[in-house]
Amino acid sequence: MEEKNATYENDEIDLLELIQAFWHRLWLILLAALAGGTIAYAYSRYVLIPQYRSTAMLYVLSKEATLTSDLQLGSQLTLDYQVLITSRPVLEEVIEELQLEMTYKELRSSISVENPSDTRFLNVTVQNPDPLLAKQIVDKVATTSSDYIGDIMEMVPPKLIEDGEVPMIKSSPSNSRNAILGALVGMVLVCGIIAVEILMNDTVCTEEDVTK
Repeated sequence: MEEKNATYENDEIDLLELIQAFWHRLWLILLAALAGGTIAYAYSRYVLIPQYRSTAMLYVLSKEATLTSDLQLGSQLTLDYQVLITSRPVLEEVIEELQLEMTYKELRSSISVENPSDTRFLNVTVQNPDPLLAKQIVDKVATTSSDYIGDIMEMVPPKLIEDGEVPMIKSSPSNSRNAILGALVGMVLVCGIIAVEILMNDTVCTEEDVTK
């Protein structure tokens, strides 16, 4: 029991030492936060390429289904449509018509397809450094995939409800968020170095150090 109490007291003393060390070197921690935030902000603003997103909306419907089964069938079809929209034939046709200098795999990595819960809508989003090109690509993907789905599945193709817009605000990177993350990383690194220095320091300075 006494050994446990002694261990607890030693741990408490070590924690107190760490807090005191952090407090005495608060200026260094703040300096590291400022440096990390500045570096991350500069990298985000001047090195990273801004990206813009444009979204088109498709509606999944089926005239062959009854009103009761239409909702269930529409939900099942959205899963198939999500795969077909980013299929190789669709993307290669988009690349050819827009004369894009990229492979279909590169184009696929810039496209995301989402199905909002309990709906038969599909949101097709394209991300690109050029805001105008982002709109052109998403519109072409939407129309091309709609025709392709109609031919392949021999059903009523999804309808284009809303075409893409030319984005005026970049979607990424977020300079402020990256600056905050950089500041946090700087603080954590310095605090880690200080903690290691304190824990590894076995220099005897006081009578308490002799007891420990």
